[in-house]
Amino acid sequence: MSRAMDNLLSILDLERLEQDLFRGNSPKRGWQRVFGGQVIAQALIAAQRTIAEDRFVHSLHGYFMRPGDPAVPIIYEVDRIRDGSSFNTRRVVAIQHGKAIFSLSASFQVDEPGFDHQIDMPDIAPPESLIGEADLKERFLKNAPENVRRYWESERPIEMRPVSLEHYMSREKLDPVQNVWVRANGTVPADRGIQAAILAYLSDMTLLETALFAHGMSVFSKKIQAASLDHSMWFHRPHAMDDWMLYAQDSPSASGARGLTRGGLYARDGMLIASVAQEGLIRRRRPD
Repeated sequence: MSRAMDNLLSILDLERLEQDLFRGNSPKRGWQRVFGGQVIAQALIAAQRTIAEDRFVHSLHGYFMRPGDPAVPIIYEVDRIRDGSSFNTRRVVAIQHGKAIFSLSASFQVDEPGFDHQIDMPDIAPPESLIGEADLKERFLKNAPENVRRYWESERPIEMRPVSLEHYMSREKLDPVQNVWVRANGTVPADRGIQAAILAYLSDMTLLETALFAHGMSVFSKKIQAASLDHSMWFHRPHAMDDWMLYAQDSPSASGARGLTRGGLYARDGMLIASVAQEGLIRRRRPD
């Protein structure tokens, strides 16, 4: 178990304050705001704590309303919207300083047989053929801006291997398409609820930068203001998180200071595990 994954699992183990009321903490590191994937994952865990063990999340939809303060615990309030014979619906509000910072709606379902199809996984180079994070840091971080170095040098619970590094080295306008191999940096318990939360956590990674490819910009650029606005996810097929997964992304549109990105998470054997969509703020900062 890596220290980063152990820490992530610990912050997902929410403290129950009262029925349908939970408290979650953030990692002890000097970020200015809470990572959006953490809030999604913790809100999903809070909802799951009110659901029978034979029900599993099949979709979630969330809105980010305020930046999270990593120095203060987050309170998660769960509203039991509906309990049906096959489906359960929950609404979760994340609160800090007396105000909502995030809201989540999630639906859960018993396992059922049914029709089955999926689109094929893109034909992409395998992760073993790509540069690893250690080599990436050694080769490219020397001259990177301080905030980029801080992001990549910290130990994280999710390891990433981008298929292309062109956007890290060039400010050319590129096609808004990105493929990234991702895997858990450590062991994830064989629990579908925890696995879904970890999958939701990593699904918030790299999406915003894909929307910026077409404009030759980076999420680390001081010329833009970037933040997740909403996040939707559909869980198609359960899968153990013991190997690399391909996160295939594309951004069909950017307008009105917002960029939309879609993603599919595939198992190594090509099975489509989950689909993701996110709109993010990508606003040009006004010159001083």
